[in-house]
Amino acid sequence: MPELPEVETTRRGIAPHLEGRIIERLVVRERRLRWPVASGLEARISGACVHAVGRRAKYLLIETDRGTGLLHLGMSGSLRVVPATLPPALHDHLDLLLNSRQCVRFNDPRRFGSLHWVEDDPASHPLLVSLGPEPLSPTFDGDHLYRLSRGLRVAVKAFVMNARVVVGVGNIYASEALFRAGIHPRRPAGRVSLARMQCLAAAIREVLAAAIEAGGTTLRDFTDSEGRPGYFRQHLRVYGLSGTPCPGCGAPLRQEVIGQRASYFCPRCQR
Repeated sequence: MPELPEVETTRRGIAPHLEGRIIERLVVRERRLRWPVASGLEARISGACVHAVGRRAKYLLIETDRGTGLLHLGMSGSLRVVPATLPPALHDHLDLLLNSRQCVRFNDPRRFGSLHWVEDDPASHPLLVSLGPEPLSPTFDGDHLYRLSRGLRVAVKAFVMNARVVVGVGNIYASEALFRAGIHPRRPAGRVSLARMQCLAAAIREVLAAAIEAGGTTLRDFTDSEGRPGYFRQHLRVYGLSGTPCPGCGAPLRQEVIGQRASYFCPRCQR
């Protein structure tokens, strides 16, 4: 699934092509996404001028003079900028046809993506209103994690993957950040000290910033707006590497299922 770095990479790729442009037409070939694309949305979007392309958590925010489109890539979705005349391929479900003769095309084989349209403040939308802070924002730090974790017995890995705590820390980046912070993913969140939570917050920011710089991580499907894979996979230290030597101490890395997700860690370096 595309996580925060992949969504931010996509945002940076499509923004120069969308901002300042007119959406001449929305083409919907398949309405049956995670939530059905609203009927009549084509008429509401047609002629809208795009002011900015933002991001909140894993949602892309296409801000126009008529409202804001909330687009989620789902499990396998991607956006590409292509000539408007290029024939659609299999699973090309949505097109934003622009007055530049280009098209922002949404491809989603599994159809877990979504497109919503809001005319008021997008932050008040039910999908966004309860989300935690952005991990790269000034409002996110170790004090925030420590305060919310007191008394909790849930594993710290599941804790930081909770979008109500902090957004965008998916499975790959949670494993990587916990390794860098030296914290065992099974440790109860309420038993992690303030000093170690501060290390974890710094590691989360470090890992996500590095992943964005590398264009995200491609394990299966992800490509950016020009069809290129993400290269952070080459910098992974533990994720997907069970049985290989720990880069810190040389002990074999382990894999366990924590919170129904595959988790990777070093049994010596992380406690």
